[in-house]
Amino acid sequence: MGTVSPNAILRPAGQIVRRTIAGETILVPVRGRTADMRRIFSLNPTAAFLWERIDGTRRVEEIVAALQESFDTTPEVARADVEAFLARALEEGLLEEAG
Repeated sequence: MGTVSPNAILRPAGQIVRRTIAGETILVPVRGRTADMRRIFSLNPTAAFLWERIDGTRRVEEIVAALQESFDTTPEVARADVEAFLARALEEGLLEEAG
């Protein structure tokens, strides 16, 4: 897997509020006692599925397998989707390694 090991366990970095509004899932980082409204992230259904599973207990390879099974896709497509999401979320500071 790209820059993240298949055995890595990730979790949200800092405090991030997840809300689903009118069928759209958004992430809002919280700094101190206030939300950083300049950095709101809208998740598509695949990204929302992945975010729910990045909880500090599952390895990346388990998340890939769950995506493959739930979205009935190939291992290659599932892996590519997870890698792309993780790369962006890490770049934005939304995730960190657990442990």
